[in-house]
Amino acid sequence: MSTIVVDTTPLDPRAKPLLDALLYEYATRYEEYRKDGGAAAAQEMARYPASHFAPPEGAFILLIRDGETVGGGAFKRYDARTAELKRIWTRDDLRRQGLARCVVQELELRALEQGYTRIYLTTGFRQPEAWALYGQTGYATLFDTALPPEVHVHLRFGKDLLDPHRIDTLEDLRARDTDLAAR
Repeated sequence: MSTIVVDTTPLDPRAKPLLDALLYEYATRYEEYRKDGGAAAAQEMARYPASHFAPPEGAFILLIRDGETVGGGAFKRYDARTAELKRIWTRDDLRRQGLARCVVQELELRALEQGYTRIYLTTGFRQPEAWALYGQTGYATLFDTALPPEVHVHLRFGKDLLDPHRIDTLEDLRARDTDLAAR
């Protein structure tokens, strides 16, 4: 039971199970907060064309185990030195096996190879597994943790790839008051 990492595109038919499950997860986790959770989730998933996740400015990977897609993720250019992680996902019946950590590490390696020195990402307030993953893989929280997570539009995280313990290089990525949801 070996898992391989495949560099590909969101248009790869093997990506469909990942993207469909991610769409379902977004829609169901946030349905009580969005009037039309399914449409909102679909709009978010369609926000970026596949070309954004292709080298030289992006990447899209899948984890394939025994011919099945078990995880994946992507990054796109955020700015000249920052890659933005997107669509990190593992199959729900295979979670807590280190697959998401593998995806993040593989994407970080590709980002460095492509000349990025930082990673930025946002995740939702109803995704505590994601917060834990990013905390365990050295990402700094870039939002006010004294506030309840649901008051943030997005929970921001960042990492300096050259010196992961350094956070002063991430200040421009930090959340601002405009990132707070209307109360």
